[in-house]
Amino acid sequence: MKNAVPKVLTFGCRLNISESEEMQRNAEAAGLGDVVIVNTCAVTAEAERQARQAIRRAKREDKDARIIVTGCAAQIDPQKYAQMPEVDLVIPNDKKLLPESFSGVAAPLSSKQNRISPPAESPMQRAFVQVQNGCDNRCTFCVIPYGRGSSRSLSERDIVAKTREYVDAGFNEVVITGVDIASYGKDLPHRPNLGQIALLVLKEFPDLKRLRLSSLDPAAIDEEIWGLIGSEPRFMPHLHLSLQSGDDMVLKRMRRRHSREDVVNLCDRARKLRPDIVFGADVIAGFPTETEEMFKNTCDLVESCKMTWLHVFPYSARKGTPAARMPQVPSAIRKERANILRSIGDKAAKDHHASLVGQRVSALIENGGIGCTPQFAKVKISCDAPVGCVVDVLCSGAEGDPA
Repeated sequence: MKNAVPKVLTFGCRLNISESEEMQRNAEAAGLGDVVIVNTCAVTAEAERQARQAIRRAKREDKDARIIVTGCAAQIDPQKYAQMPEVDLVIPNDKKLLPESFSGVAAPLSSKQNRISPPAESPMQRAFVQVQNGCDNRCTFCVIPYGRGSSRSLSERDIVAKTREYVDAGFNEVVITGVDIASYGKDLPHRPNLGQIALLVLKEFPDLKRLRLSSLDPAAIDEEIWGLIGSEPRFMPHLHLSLQSGDDMVLKRMRRRHSREDVVNLCDRARKLRPDIVFGADVIAGFPTETEEMFKNTCDLVESCKMTWLHVFPYSARKGTPAARMPQVPSAIRKERANILRSIGDKAAKDHHASLVGQRVSALIENGGIGCTPQFAKVKISCDAPVGCVVDVLCSGAEGDPA
């Protein structure tokens, strides 16, 4: 049986989520009811393995489905995916958001309009607005610049227009996303920065209840962002930092732009401005040449800065990157260190949830009876509030992270 609407399988970052929504709308407008679009990620070998596994599973579940593959992994090595017998088409990253990439696949089957679904009908409870793509940094472990190219910023007019679509459709939370959002505006004539575009969105949409940032480079927080942290209640008190390591030598070998001290100062300054702010972090365990002492420095930084939501990745060597040529940490040690960091993150998350008991908090209703607080904690909701709305709830107990 053919799908009523195109099915999209998304791997990787929040930007991929945003782009998947756009591709689904374009595929629907093209009348493609029998396709599965796989939006791949190249950050780790595991992400690529999962995407290939999903492609094979999708074909097993529906032998008549046409499989379209795109995303960073497909961009970096298109032949690998084109040679899979299950795959019908590979679309490059720079073509995947173009309507014509899908309109030529089949004749239209309907006259559906390209629209944004309201929260009650959509699997997404928050809107992701892309402000830039690509990256000019060349971290030694990362293949993303090969998959997405150099940093390119969207115009303020386009960002406002896309945000208006979501706000008009009833979305109460907008997440500003991209590959390296802190670099926003450097390629535009008047060089606006990320904080200025956030201020513009809040000004243009006074009824928007929540504005949130996706992953942020600790070395590139502009003064307007600091101003929002300290004075704007609609700017969510949650920063997810692209930390990667807490050891200065490892950071140098990663070619990151921040130091351990920079992160400590960042967290201290943010908490002085907004005492209720909570931090998340991306962390790589077992980067090449990482010693036990270097790893301990990362654990100590995560704990001393009270990082709450950790995304931990065992280092994965990416072909063609400088880090892949460095002395490698044994795989078993990488996995062990990743598990230690995840345990630290689990404890921090449980402690945060416990701190909410007895408090009234604002919660954005997500699917499955889950709410999300401004600090990105997940809470179980007993009321029948519709997905996408924001309600005040009393936290009566803590069970860790229900999600």
